[in-house]
Parts: sequence; structure tokens; C-alpha cells
Amino acid sequence: MLSRRTRIALAVLVVASLTFVILDLRGGDGPLSSARSAVSAVTGVLQKGAATVFSPVTSAGDWWSTWRNQASQIEELRAENSELRTLVRESQNDRARADELDALLRVATVGRYRVVPAEVIAVGPAQDYAWTVTIDAGSLDGIERDMSVINGDGLVGRIIKVNQTNSTVLLLVDASSSVGGRVATTEEIGIVSGTGRQDSLDFQLLDPLAELVIGDALVTFGSRDGRPYVPGVPIGEVVDITGTAGQLTRIATIRPFANVSRLSVVGVVVRPPREDPRDSVLPPRQEEQATVEQPEEQQPEEEQPIDETAEAPVDDGATTQTDLQSDPQVDE
Repeated sequence: MLSRRTRIALAVLVVASLTFVILDLRGGDGPLSSARSAVSAVTGVLQKGAATVFSPVTSAGDWWSTWRNQASQIEELRAENSELRTLVRESQNDRARADELDALLRVATVGRYRVVPAEVIAVGPAQDYAWTVTIDAGSLDGIERDMSVINGDGLVGRIIKVNQTNSTVLLLVDASSSVGGRVATTEEIGIVSGTGRQDSLDFQLLDPLAELVIGDALVTFGSRDGRPYVPGVPIGEVVDITGTAGQLTRIATIRPFANVSRLSVVGVVVRPPREDPRDSVLPPRQEEQATVEQPEEQQPEEEQPIDETAEAPVDDGATTQTDLQSDPQVDE
């Protein structure tokens, strides 16, 4: 049991506490407003000091979280960038292959060749040959030995080995390769031989006196039953001639139309045309393209203003001998 004095002290404290609470709830400038303001000021100063002291510690966690988020975003952006670059390269490759396939189909359509499209999957020497490539078409696709191989630019070579799913192509530029060629302009025939260089062929006319000029285009003469070469396929153009007409050593240098160092899509001719396409597969020359182009419309000449101040010539009625000769309406 609490003593009487203790109970009286507690009662006084409770009454005082209630009195202070009632005065504080009423607001205004009461007896406690000054004390409350002082306590608030001291508390604000303490809070500001604590925030200043502990802000590096509290912000370290936020900085670490932000840094991790930024690092994660950077990695995601790098992955997306790499994926986009891959898609761009694949898209460019797909467009290039589509363009090559379109050019191949154009040649096959004009020349009436039945072809099996294929893609070059390997490059390198094979057997006794230095210039060969491997394509992804074989006997299961109807490919046989000694079939012509072309692309959108012209003759590439011939098939020398066939497996079920792939075949080996001897390129036209190989030193052991030779094909009958015909000059498009003069119909003269000769032998086109590989030189072992990717940008050069040799051409020797059967008639040493036949006419041959730089810029002449050559097409294949054709073989029996179209094996190994079908007729009318563009080979290349003459870029140089050594020797003069009549010499047996007269050799022309031919630049092949097909770039064998950049082969991708090719076509194997599985059926030759019924008729020789002659020179129809050759692309038109620049001169022919220029003549086909329509001339630009000529702008009408601007009318010259009439100078009213100029004096008109005076006709004195005298006609000179020069006037008589220049006027066709005057009878002699």
C-alpha cells in the first residue's frame, strides 16, 4: 500500500499533467508554447546534425542499389546492341544472296537453262586441281559429272566430282581448264584457257587472221549434248591482245565476268537449252544502254526581247550579186 503522502503526490502530478495537456490542445500562445518551440528547435538541430553525420552511411545503400541497376541496364543494352548488329549482318547477307539468286534466275530464264541453285560451302584445291569449290548440291539433287556451273555474271566452271549431298566444281580460271569460246560480234571461235589467276584467261582464235578488238565479249560455244559446257553462257571480255593478225602466237587476255573469289550462289545447269541462245544472255553494252535511254527534253529557247530603239535597216532598192546568190527564190 502506498503511503498517504505518495498518493497525494501522484494525484498532484496527474492533475498537473491533465492541465498541461488541456492547455496544449487548446493551442495558441499558452504558457507552454515557448517551451514547445524551444524543444522543437533543439530537436530540429539534432535531426539535421544526425542527417549530416549519417547521410553518407544511409546513402551508400542507395548508391550501391543504383549502381547495380545501371550495370544491369548497361549489360542488357550491350546484349541488345550485339543482337541488333548480328541481325543487320544477317539481313545484309540475305539481301546479297537474294540479289545473286535473282541474277542467276535472270540468266537461266534468258538462256532457257534449267538450273539447280546451290551455295558454295568450301573453297580449296582438290585432287590435281588448284582452283575448285564445293557446293551443297549432289546426286540427290540431280547433279551429275561434267555439268556446267554458272552464276548471275556468267560461266563459273564445271562439275568434276559428285557425292550425294555435295559436289566439287572445277573453276574456269584453273590452269587445266579450257572451253570453246565464240566472239559475240564476229562469230569467230577459239579456245579459252585458264591461267591460274582469278582475273585472267587466255583466248586463242582458231583463225589467226580473224578480227579481234579490245572490248569484244565472249560466250561459250557449247559442247555435244551440253556436256561439259552449254552454249551461250557469258565468259568475259577482251582486255588485251598480244601479237598481230596472222601470227600463231596471237593471244588475247580475257577478263572473266564471274568473280571466282566472291562466289556464293551458283546454279548447276541440269538441262541445256533446245536452241543456242547465241548472245542473248550477254548484258547490253554501255553504248547500247546509252542509245536506249530517252534524251532529255530540251527546254524552249527564251525569246529575245525586241529592242524598239534599234534602227530598222533601210532598203534602198539595191540588190547586190551576193544577195542574188544567197536567195534561192531568185531565178537566174
